[in-house]
Amino acid sequence: MDITGTVDQDDITRARTILLASGRRTPYEEVDAYRVLARVGPAAYLPRLVRALHDLSYERGHGSGRCGCPGSGYRERPAARLALLEEAVAAARAVDPAEPGRAQLLYQALDFCQRDLYAMGRRAEGLALRAEMLAIGRAQAAADGGPVSQGVREWAVGISEEGRCAEAAELLGELVAARLPDGPGEGTLAWLLLEWIGALHDAGRADEALAAFEGLVTMEAGEAAADRGPVVCHAHALIGYARMLDTWGRGEPAAAVRKEARAVLTELATTGERRSWSGYQASFWVVLLSLSGADSERPASGGRPAPGERPASGGPRPALGVQPQNWSPDVRQRYFDSRTALREEVDALAARAAEDPDGPCAEQVRLHRVLTVRSAVHAESLTHLFAERTRHLFDEGVDLARGLARHRSAEGARALADVLMDRSAFRLAAGEFGPALDDFREASGLLGDAG
Repeated sequence: MDITGTVDQDDITRARTILLASGRRTPYEEVDAYRVLARVGPAAYLPRLVRALHDLSYERGHGSGRCGCPGSGYRERPAARLALLEEAVAAARAVDPAEPGRAQLLYQALDFCQRDLYAMGRRAEGLALRAEMLAIGRAQAAADGGPVSQGVREWAVGISEEGRCAEAAELLGELVAARLPDGPGEGTLAWLLLEWIGALHDAGRADEALAAFEGLVTMEAGEAAADRGPVVCHAHALIGYARMLDTWGRGEPAAAVRKEARAVLTELATTGERRSWSGYQASFWVVLLSLSGADSERPASGGRPAPGERPASGGPRPALGVQPQNWSPDVRQRYFDSRTALREEVDALAARAAEDPDGPCAEQVRLHRVLTVRSAVHAESLTHLFAERTRHLFDEGVDLARGLARHRSAEGARALADVLMDRSAFRLAAGEFGPALDDFREASGLLGDAG
């Protein structure tokens, strides 16, 4: 942003008149006035210009833009909105580095801008702004003498989506170590641990991922026992931990964890939650669901990657363990949009299976599970009515897997156990504790658990 050069005195007078007028001024008039005044009084007006540009970028509907025409709001015009956000970044950078609030002002401007860059598919530019955000966080931490916090998670998500999971795991591990002494923090540590577990798992670092998961389970158990957190979240954590142990071939400890989960589920089915909770239980479930469902994203044939290994193609994908609202906008949109093609693939395989005496195939069951997971994540992110929107998919998945188990018992039993675990966790999230226990018991039996 160029704040040098002369400014017409009439423009200055007009800008001040707009800001001092008692009548309501439009967001565009405010931005126009601050653009002028920022050139003659940058210390006072550049920060106000940044905030006014942000406000204008969110304007939508009739009369929002300069022309006052319907549909001229900046939210309806991505390119025009991005131009405002880039101007805000330039204005924030132009603030004197000695100004106390400059770092936070620039951080916020970068944050707004990187989101829109990602939404428009300009990932490299968005990631560069996230790197700058992390640099601001590091500088702030160095000045305060504390650990880095600002910018770490945004950067970690960005590089995880590009497959740089080991780097993300290192950064998140440092953040976890810094946050652990403060305790659970009303659920904040749980979300951070999930992100770290996802990055470690995606990086193929099994022992560390499982140790971190064990820490999450222990924390959720303590919170539930002290009546500071839902028993349901403890149950979800146990189910997720057992599934990751199985994924990494740790069958004996997985069975022990499932036994513990069965006891918690039995308590819930018998007495329900110890108190009424509202909040994050369903969100906690979908993050664990997407994490456990990651293995189904890989085709069942053609060189199946090992756990922790990303598919060879497909471009950026969601960072495991991260809440969907924190995925990059373009990745999130592509993930949700894929449901249409998945439904078509599943239906095409179903049509072929109807003519095949051998019944459903493993690929049909796998793709249906991918569809179910993505649909559940989408529904939970939009509405509390997620159960009504997705129940039929969990039921369809179990029916398909039962058909596979009848015709191909070896591969079908494992597939049936997976989708029964999915439905058990879904029913937990929906508050249907008795049916959740029934599904869990059947899945455990298929996996060879005693009792």
